[in-house]
Amino acid sequence: MSAQPGTVPAPSARGAHAAPERNARHAASDPRDVLARPLAATSLLDAVKDLRRDVERTGFPLDLEDTASARASRARLVDQLGEHLVPRLTELSAPAVVVVSGSTGAGKSTLVNSLVGREVSEAGVLRPTTRRPVLVHHPSDTELLSHHPVLELVQVVSDDAVPRGIALLDAPDLDSVLDSNREQAHRLLEAADLWLFVTTAARYGDALPWRVLEAAVERGTSIAMVLNRVPSASLPTVRGDLLDRLRTHGLEGSPLFVVPDLGPHEGLLSSAIVAPVQRWLMMLAGPDRARTVVGRTLRGSLSALRPWVDELAEAVQSQADAAARIGRTLDDVLDAPVQQAVASVRHGAVADGAVRARWAELTADGAPLASVLRASGRISGSSRDGRARAVAVKPLVEDLTRSAAAVLGAAGAHAQDVLRTALTGPGAPAGGASVDAAWDVQADRPVRVRSAELTARAWTSQGPRALRAALAVPPPTSDDEGRPRRSRDVAQEGRRRQRAERALGEDTLAALALTGAAGVDDATELVVDLLGAAGRKAVDDLRADLESRVEGQVALERASVGKVLADPDLADDAASLLRLRLAVLKGLT
Repeated sequence: MSAQPGTVPAPSARGAHAAPERNARHAASDPRDVLARPLAATSLLDAVKDLRRDVERTGFPLDLEDTASARASRARLVDQLGEHLVPRLTELSAPAVVVVSGSTGAGKSTLVNSLVGREVSEAGVLRPTTRRPVLVHHPSDTELLSHHPVLELVQVVSDDAVPRGIALLDAPDLDSVLDSNREQAHRLLEAADLWLFVTTAARYGDALPWRVLEAAVERGTSIAMVLNRVPSASLPTVRGDLLDRLRTHGLEGSPLFVVPDLGPHEGLLSSAIVAPVQRWLMMLAGPDRARTVVGRTLRGSLSALRPWVDELAEAVQSQADAAARIGRTLDDVLDAPVQQAVASVRHGAVADGAVRARWAELTADGAPLASVLRASGRISGSSRDGRARAVAVKPLVEDLTRSAAAVLGAAGAHAQDVLRTALTGPGAPAGGASVDAAWDVQADRPVRVRSAELTARAWTSQGPRALRAALAVPPPTSDDEGRPRRSRDVAQEGRRRQRAERALGEDTLAALALTGAAGVDDATELVVDLLGAAGRKAVDDLRADLESRVEGQVALERASVGKVLADPDLADDAASLLRLRLAVLKGLT
């Protein structure tokens, strides 16, 4: 095996060491190195933990054009923070994790086994594709690795052949036929302090490895490459082409090791072939040198976090902006249902059906309300008659309550239909379908039905209070056009009010006012004849109250869908927390 950095054509062992040594000197002298400042490192750990917590809590309730990519970015960011940065900052003295990665059949397991000097990771084309990855470390590093989250995913082997300060991890194939293996491979790469990327002369040009390597460059991961099974005749061409690719992808400082094509081969590679890689690993081993690798990767990872968090914050802001647009759309489309509901009340919808039938029954010849006014205009009846009439109008009030509840419910149902059409119909705002899907209409239905019933009962119970309020106002001293009324007429109206109260009682008069407010004109005329201006005021006030309650029922539908939009992830300032975390992180790095 020969080795060289991407920038030096000579395949010498010294060349393989040159780039890491330069990087090591640079890292050790860099005043920004977070590892050189223990207190800063502690603060940085807290900042990264806070960021991870808030990123993990971030949700994307609305399906927008960028939501899928935002969710993928969030998952990638959580993995990078949780699998690499938090454990690395928590235990800076832990060995550097060197992940040996590559495509199927590249020779990763054979290389790991050869470096260790025995088979610790099952190799071969026919190996089970579901096998667990293997992590090999020096026995003295056991305790330092004990809390690393990567241990949950791997089979752990200790061996004296592995230098102290590093741990070799044989990862699953990047292009495995199993989704779970591919996902696990990428997750393990997120946890790496350094990648040892294995490819072959036949497959080094495949697109997938280079996409993965580009992502590693973006987050500043330290990378070395092994070019395996290279025929001697094509070595200069293949190596030159690969070096060009490394430079193109920003990897010109990465060590490159070349393994010749040995033909049909089983078992371990000879010690002479793997010696350059072993020397390179020995150079990286030891607390101080491994710390340099860790520090370089940490700085790269922290720098890479910034655009990721910015991107995530922008996606969160897109959710908030979309939610605001949806809210405005819903508010706008409710104007028509509100106007229609109010118009239906004014046109007598509550009086239709049972209420009008009950009124006709109560005012028919010989019925309790038939002779309230004599032909002479005098009020008929005593207080005893008033009690009897109060009993007679109770069914009328019950009909009014049921009819009002039906009108309120119909107004709410119409508003619901309008809102759902606005969320899912032609011209619906982006994310509207997500809101509609999350709006649990059936769960809220009993609440809305109960609300309509309670609101209707509250309206009819308002009758006596509205009547008392109207009667508390003295008879007007001027007519509707502002002309003064005769004092005799004013006094006569006052006496007429008193006679009406004695003959009919408060409950009956309130029922008349409610019936007039519901839309029975004869009831309005009767209560005005009995009470004058106070009767008119009572009817008008009760109708206005009912209109207000209908508007409230429509608003209840808006509030129901508003629960979805009240999600904290859709708040106007939802992105500000991520931006705050990023600002803290920038200040520390």
